Amino acid sequence: MTYYREKMIDRQVGRNAELFAQAIARLDSPEKRYPYLRILVSLIEQAHPEWNQAPNKDRQIAQLVYLMSKGQLDMDEVAEVVCVRDEERGYFYDSERPR
Repeated sequence: MTYYREKMIDRQVGRNAELFAQAIARLDSPEKRYPYLRILVSLIEQAHPEWNQAPNKDRQIAQLVYLMSKGQLDMDEVAEVVCVRDEERGYFYDSERPR
């Protein structure tokens, strides 16, 4: 059994997703990170379906990924991935809203 020094950031998402976020952060370009961020965002959306109705869902998920990656992933990059996924599903963010 493996023991970790730090507590999990989010028990609903889980330790494996947290380790995945840290591994994504080690990739050297946004283009390489993009497909893996989409997967991670999908995992978070499944773990937190209540966030689908949140007005700041993109920032909420970006904040969680930032914490899970120990501050190594850029929140704006993650928020953009969330927005792209939502736009593909027909939900568009207000362009006036600051990100």
